[in-house]
Amino acid sequence: MISWVIGSGGLLGAALCRALRRNGEELFLPDERFCWGDEEALAAQVSATVGKFALRVQAADQWQIYWAAGVGTMSSSAEALGPEARALTHVLQTLESHPRLMSRPGAIAFASSAGAIYAESSDELITEHSKPTPTTAYARAKLLQEDLLSSFVKRNRSTTALIARISTLYGSGQATEKKQGLLTHMARCILRNQPIQIYVPFDTIRDYIASDDAAAAMLSALAGIAESQQAVIRIVASERPTTIAEIVSIFKRIARRGPRIVTSANRLSGLYTRRVQFRSMAVQPNANLPAVSLAVGIAQLMLQERVNLARGGSH
Repeated sequence: MISWVIGSGGLLGAALCRALRRNGEELFLPDERFCWGDEEALAAQVSATVGKFALRVQAADQWQIYWAAGVGTMSSSAEALGPEARALTHVLQTLESHPRLMSRPGAIAFASSAGAIYAESSDELITEHSKPTPTTAYARAKLLQEDLLSSFVKRNRSTTALIARISTLYGSGQATEKKQGLLTHMARCILRNQPIQIYVPFDTIRDYIASDDAAAAMLSALAGIAESQQAVIRIVASERPTTIAEIVSIFKRIARRGPRIVTSANRLSGLYTRRVQFRSMAVQPNANLPAVSLAVGIAQLMLQERVNLARGGSH
């Protein structure tokens, strides 16, 4: 088995690499980072890199690809999100252009966004059976990308696919250029004694899952999928709903001082439902509870951000 993580430099991608290494999997590492901001250069890189991946797969009995790439956020426009779909399309088309690659059993795991896709859901408990209720261009782009993967699997009988709809992800290493990640934002503001902007009510419920727990869940889910002619959807979540007020309380205990909170509304405030609770119906109850509690995860996040601050870094 040889595995390739596309987007390995991101929060989830790095966690997937760690999980694969812990499992003793062989990782395929491209020669250079992809130029996501230059579509022409990216297309050339994808063609060359998939070719090298195909050569490596010849010596393996099967292959896996984890798609954890993407620079879009809930505030991104449809135009800004277009390159992501085109990049995924090019990767899938290039994979299909290698008969030897397609002749071996393969699997693709795609990281999607549960929070975005079910943003307007009225279900008390959101599961794999819940109907998507997108409210943003970002969510619609994710659904389009899921459809691209589903079509790929139907065309290629030797491949299987996992669509992992992940709840709110957090962890050390979240990029500062992406305007997302409440927990990281709070940790950085507390350490810098800066005010924390919160745009939703304190009783808003979210499901936070550590990046390492999400990665482990994706590996487990992909391994458990039987051969199928369709992409299989799985909810990846901690299944432990938490209010913003509880999060503020955790930070207060860890930092030993009250965070400076500034509440206000912006154009994204109304795009999320107030209460979001997830549960996967594909596993036994409590089978996939996170290995890291939210309190421990926040403490680890604070520690790493303190180290980064001391080093003068922003990541």
